[in-house]
Amino acid sequence: MPQGCPWGSATVNNTDPYSAPPETGMTRFYDFTISHAVIKPDGVEKNGVVINGAFPGPTIEANWGDWIQVTVHNALEDEGTPLHWHGMRQLATPWFDGVPSVQQCPIAPGSTFTYRFKADTYGTSWYHAHYSAQYSGGALGPLIVYGPKHADYDNDVGPILLTDHFHEEYTKVVEQVMAPISAKLPPPLSNNNLINGKMNYPCSSTKNVCTPNAGVSKFSFQSGKKHRLRLINGGAEGIQKFSIDNHQMTVIANDFVPIQPYTANVITLGVGQRTDVIVEATGKPTDAVWMRSNLGKAFPAGCNLVDGVSPEAVAAIYYEKADQTAIPTTQSSASPAEIAFCGSDALAKTTPYYPITPEANPTTTRDIDIELKSNGTHNLWYMGGSTFRADYNDPVLLEAKLGNTSFPPIWNVHNFGSDKTVRLVVYNHFTLGSHPMHLHGHDVFVLAEGFGKWDGSVVNPSNPQRRDVQLLQAAKDDNTPAYIVIQIEMDNPGVWPFHCHIAWHMSGGLYINVLERPADITNANIPGVIAQTCRDWAAWTGGHISDQIDAGL
Repeated sequence: MPQGCPWGSATVNNTDPYSAPPETGMTRFYDFTISHAVIKPDGVEKNGVVINGAFPGPTIEANWGDWIQVTVHNALEDEGTPLHWHGMRQLATPWFDGVPSVQQCPIAPGSTFTYRFKADTYGTSWYHAHYSAQYSGGALGPLIVYGPKHADYDNDVGPILLTDHFHEEYTKVVEQVMAPISAKLPPPLSNNNLINGKMNYPCSSTKNVCTPNAGVSKFSFQSGKKHRLRLINGGAEGIQKFSIDNHQMTVIANDFVPIQPYTANVITLGVGQRTDVIVEATGKPTDAVWMRSNLGKAFPAGCNLVDGVSPEAVAAIYYEKADQTAIPTTQSSASPAEIAFCGSDALAKTTPYYPITPEANPTTTRDIDIELKSNGTHNLWYMGGSTFRADYNDPVLLEAKLGNTSFPPIWNVHNFGSDKTVRLVVYNHFTLGSHPMHLHGHDVFVLAEGFGKWDGSVVNPSNPQRRDVQLLQAAKDDNTPAYIVIQIEMDNPGVWPFHCHIAWHMSGGLYINVLERPADITNANIPGVIAQTCRDWAAWTGGHISDQIDAGL
């Protein structure tokens, strides 16, 4: 802008990203309608959930310090819905985080709700429905907050949304996930993989209505220029392995945290994770190359649950003088070992650009065990000794506002009172897959990861990695769990979900609520529209059945 940047003099290295964000005086308005529609992003028809008639949904764009206001109309006939703004801290607006049973009730069919929150951090993210596995049906889109740069590039290519894809509508997939043990059903397998909602599919491999050669996404590179790509894993289950043939990538941010740049051949993204990379266009002006995102082989040979028909998504990159109709013929440079590794990049590599040293002696340290166990009829996920089930009619935040701090065990509320810092040592006892663990309302310090019993060591203790999703790998065996150690600065009063971001694992209850500074919540001025969502939901469910067959989130 003529007078400088909208965020003023703030830079990546001179501004604490968790202090008061800038104030631009600008509000970015969006109007979304969520509805059912038949979609066919890969040519195969399925019943989906769309935003403004499209999958993926519209991109939200704002500057750091803007306000974002989104009015959401629920045009679904028989489902509630909310929208969650992934990674936004919701400082001073914890009621607009968008999780039913936690901060609000679902937006009832035929009802409208308006979210308003500050763009209090900057970088690349996404928004999505947080009602059952609804987002896996298509209710999601990119969310980009522009802010200061710490690495040079010429062109911002924009969001690149990576999503595993299922040809069944999401409710049927959830029914398969939540079937009783006696049904002896296998877990669901993804059928395809998409880049920005596009990919081809061999129609001979499906019984659904299918149009061949549906098309792939296309991008433009200029030779000699540097291009910023904003990678987002918005999938339901799969770890994505992203690469560009014959090109190296420079990683500059993980989730909403700028980091010291490093080069990589393959980018690993668990569900919910984002990575910003810079790619220098070192090819010839006539080049056409493949961009790839690979789900790899089915577990245990790989990381994911795939049917093996089309696990690799591709998109075409055309240089400025390339034949735009040509099909690239380049080969992948990603090694099988890189594709098969099911963890995030090493913590020693991922150093935040703005250094922050966490408290060495936190107020509270707590072990959280993750297990898959039978409750007698169903296999459910247990986290911290309990499974979880949402009560859509009774949000935890509104109960905390009334001074209530005693909750049903099935709500799995961990009350940390007035603690200033909390350290969680999260152990995965499950041997058949990783968990992308996501905390709402915070970036967490990721202090350590490994196998067995944590020995107390911390990677880069003066400035450890910070992000809002971290991959927790599979246990090595029944006696050797995997672990991650995270630390939370309790500076954001509210009720914050901490959960695995695999949709099917959330359906099975792999979730806890973090109750942060409840005394401050009792003094908060929660807008009356939050309670109104519950009155509207109660009125709708008074005449309709809410078919909650899973944990609800």
